[in-house]
Amino acid sequence: MEQQSVLRDWATWAFSPSLSVIVVTVLITLLVPLILHYLLHRQSDSTDVPTFLLIGPSGGGKTSLFTLFTNGTLSTTHTSQLPHTATCRLPSSTSDSSDFESEVSPRNSEFVLLDTPGHGKLRHHALTSLTSPSALKGLIFVVDSAAVSSAQGLTEAAEFLHDVLLVLQKRYVRGKRTVAVPVLVAANKQDVFTSLPAGLVKSRLEEEVGKVRLTKSKGLLDSGIGMQGGAGEDDGDEEEGNWLGEFGAKEFAFAQMEEYGIDVAVVGGRLKGEGDEAGQVKEWWDWIGGNLSR
Repeated sequence: MEQQSVLRDWATWAFSPSLSVIVVTVLITLLVPLILHYLLHRQSDSTDVPTFLLIGPSGGGKTSLFTLFTNGTLSTTHTSQLPHTATCRLPSSTSDSSDFESEVSPRNSEFVLLDTPGHGKLRHHALTSLTSPSALKGLIFVVDSAAVSSAQGLTEAAEFLHDVLLVLQKRYVRGKRTVAVPVLVAANKQDVFTSLPAGLVKSRLEEEVGKVRLTKSKGLLDSGIGMQGGAGEDDGDEEEGNWLGEFGAKEFAFAQMEEYGIDVAVVGGRLKGEGDEAGQVKEWWDWIGGNLSR
């Protein structure tokens, strides 16, 4: 009986036209949506861990970089057959640096690193991964700076990079991402005698990607796409949609990707140091730290 009386008194107060009831009602109306938004946003942050994707031709050093970033040491590796993931954390030297200390704290310096196979027959894993992670913060395209000094190595890297950039470009154009994915071309093995410096790796890749672009465009034209009386009235749009960078441009440059919000940086480094020590990878860590705060 006492409980029923309390409920009756509360109901009487709740439905009375008093000032206190109006104030409480307004507070509940304002606070409940804010609390729900906070809880949902917090849950989203906890599940969407920032992800960086390792991609590139076989032999570039992706798996070695993966083990270094995850374990802090180099070890003997084998060609990857399947994607591998691991949780990593920025080194204290990176998170405490002047460039990132106001944005990257120990609490948010954790990220997921996804290593993908580089073999030609297994690259579908890599290309599929470009559209899978909901919290993809960046893409690290690892190349062998010595291998790209040869025609075969250069063509293989350029063809792969062309396809990767085109997937990102299409994703941006179709509005599937509000924030573009930055790309780091990690010019690895700078310690090898025949390796090219990062600046030359950049210019050679740009030139070769331009050739790949023309070859693929010619293939579309030869198949009837984009030609008058071809397969359909939207063929011209399809040709433009499969053109990387500035449509119709004679030469290709990574700067053309900025139109699609894609910043491409080419940074040299090396995984191997003296003895068992790691090499020069700090600039790659710094690039990750800078993009963790996006």
